Amino acid sequence: MVLEKLARAGYFAKGIIYGLIGILAILAAFNAGGKTTDANGVLHTIAGQPFGQILLILLGIGLFGYAIWRFVEAALDPEHENRDKDANSLFHRLSYAISGVIYTGLAVQAILLVIDASSSSGGGNSTADWTARLLSQPFGRWLVGLVGAVIIGFGFYQLYKAYKAKFRGKLNLRRLTQEQEKWVIRIGQMGISARGIVFVIIGFFLIQAGRQYDPQQARGLDGALQTLARQPYGKLLLAIVALGLAAYGLFMIIQSRYRRISTPSVRPHLPV
Repeated sequence: MVLEKLARAGYFAKGIIYGLIGILAILAAFNAGGKTTDANGVLHTIAGQPFGQILLILLGIGLFGYAIWRFVEAALDPEHENRDKDANSLFHRLSYAISGVIYTGLAVQAILLVIDASSSSGGGNSTADWTARLLSQPFGRWLVGLVGAVIIGFGFYQLYKAYKAKFRGKLNLRRLTQEQEKWVIRIGQMGISARGIVFVIIGFFLIQAGRQYDPQQARGLDGALQTLARQPYGKLLLAIVALGLAAYGLFMIIQSRYRRISTPSVRPHLPV
């Protein structure tokens, strides 16, 4: 089915993005020419490479596919994860919708870079920009703090999800050997844990931005990695988390092949 193919292409594209974020950060940790960056920065990096425009088109298609799949999950719950209309169900649907918006933006950015390759020099701190807009609203400090707290909570949930390997039921690993299955689970746990740590750091800085009424205190993924690098034993910490993000990228690519994807079925209404 077309929707399933789009979803699988989306997981693959997401895996490439996170894999490159991790690899570039690993190189930076070992002073080997890499850098700490986020998904937007990766797209700009790709734009400057040979055949970068072709790669951006393919990634853009994949990212659009992932965004569509996230919107479908939010609206139709095709995998029947959120049947109950409780707060937990609404939170999951909302997180899927937000993810859809984010990856739509990344897909649009990839296509814009193809149209205008001269814009491949990178942008400013978009996290600080939207934080500033949020701070300008009534009760802005509280809103930014609330967003930060939610992100921290999501980060800790990712750590719990990794510890319990709660993602295991969504994978169809019957064709793999027992040893291969163990490695898939380990890679997933490592990747999701690293992503959880990054979310906790991002949420902490958002709370700081709200407390100090300073949007420049906000940090995105690249800022979180830079913060790790500035700590005692920072290069080691950066290398560990970067390896985890690369593992998360690999896990997304594995999901593109082995994830159970149940697409919504449409029942025709027959005339009575």
